[in-house]
Amino acid sequence: MSETPVLDRVIKNVRVVRPHQDAIELLDLGIKDGKFAQIAPNISPDTAKEVFDGKNLLGFPGVVDAHMHIGIYQPLDKDAVTESKAAAMGGVTTSLNYIRTGQYYLNKGGSYQDFFPEVLALSAGNFFVDYSYHVAPIASQHIDEIPVLFEEYGISSFKIFMFYGGYGLHGLSDQQNLFLMINKEERYDFAHFEFIMRGLTRLMAEHPQARDTISLSLHCEVAEILNAYTKIVETDSSLSGLHAYSAARPPHSEGLAICIAAYLAHETNCVNINLLHLSSRKAMEAALTMQTAFPHINFRREVTVGHLLLDVDTPNTIWAKVNPPIRPRADVEYLWQAVLNNQVDWIVSDHACCSAEQKRRAKQPNNIWLAKSGFGGTEYLLSGVFSEGSKRGMSYSHMAKLLSWNPSRRFGLLEKGDIAIGYDADLVLVDPNESFVVRAAESESQQGYTPFEGVELTGRVKSTFLRGNLIYNNGQVLGSPTGRYLKRPSSNPYGNIDA
Repeated sequence: MSETPVLDRVIKNVRVVRPHQDAIELLDLGIKDGKFAQIAPNISPDTAKEVFDGKNLLGFPGVVDAHMHIGIYQPLDKDAVTESKAAAMGGVTTSLNYIRTGQYYLNKGGSYQDFFPEVLALSAGNFFVDYSYHVAPIASQHIDEIPVLFEEYGISSFKIFMFYGGYGLHGLSDQQNLFLMINKEERYDFAHFEFIMRGLTRLMAEHPQARDTISLSLHCEVAEILNAYTKIVETDSSLSGLHAYSAARPPHSEGLAICIAAYLAHETNCVNINLLHLSSRKAMEAALTMQTAFPHINFRREVTVGHLLLDVDTPNTIWAKVNPPIRPRADVEYLWQAVLNNQVDWIVSDHACCSAEQKRRAKQPNNIWLAKSGFGGTEYLLSGVFSEGSKRGMSYSHMAKLLSWNPSRRFGLLEKGDIAIGYDADLVLVDPNESFVVRAAESESQQGYTPFEGVELTGRVKSTFLRGNLIYNNGQVLGSPTGRYLKRPSSNPYGNIDA
């Protein structure tokens, strides 16, 4: 008599990709109660209620897209539905979203104790993938709320937008206190950033068991440099489009901001620092230099799929406006070399769905200065990395590490990130030989365009499983939204993380 437990589902014939194992094994995956329960060759179909044939496709751990924005340009509850569908079609099973008070998002200032429950209410029942939030302390009162956000809502990661105090989201601005919805006497400046870091250092001291998963993320650009260069570039008729926007937000602004942030982290002993969307050689070199200067700070370096696939000569000019900007091809190739040198910790989409009507001005559709910043792309994250990474000799296990394992560990998603017994049965099946041309019309996103339009990618997502349930298959998102809010850090790899 067999002792094998009755499985809910077995997914047969999967070429399993794991983050710490170079060998690709053909295995069957047994799933019980949303977890991987048995992993072996030739699991008997009789032990499972359902059988799914993986058809010898590559099986990656579900992607953890650690940098998304839901509800920035569209109502949050509606954005969650369409953009998490886009995530599912790209093999993303966990969406980590940056959110803050101020204009955009909920268009509200005030306390996070009022604001964040509303975010959760608008999110509930609307995500097709599991989700959580990174929170930005904008007003000084928010620093005092960090312990509540952590203890009540499981928020373990926080954010600073370094340029917000003196420069607008889309360009020049002298209205930043109004934009941030903070009092006239408040300053969103280096001192505020220091006090956020001190607040996180206190939180780590109060919760030593969670110390490794409490972190601070920074968007690194310096407002004074952006202001000065934007004024210069706007009057330079020799530059236009993405070339102009890159020059107006020059790479040394990123490098300088990284150096300031790193020294503040050293001064405050805020030991877990994430340097977001590094877009240029100068930014990456500054980040590596700071790691050498301050070896006791656990820096993590992030790159986006947009900065790895696009350059300033992309034909989709206005659609590709983003902060920090898309850079020249030499920067793109330097970033890829950093990826291959294991100097990049994770790759993300920085997905921010911005409709065409909002993205550009109807009367001046080609004016880069009037266009809004940001675009979606979570649906192309895995295929983009797979396609371009494969050309450059990147191993499948390295892809799994950067797209799943590393972000799951940093952000306290201890039940995510690997295909292993006890982990959430998040799985994406990829055909490594199927090529496709990116067409916005085929995306589940409500954005309606993409800066990746016309790009040919190899490595197509065929099926996505969330906690063992098939949520995307052969071009169709299935069922209703079953994504759960993830409190972080989860207690252990096998813990229940229902909110």
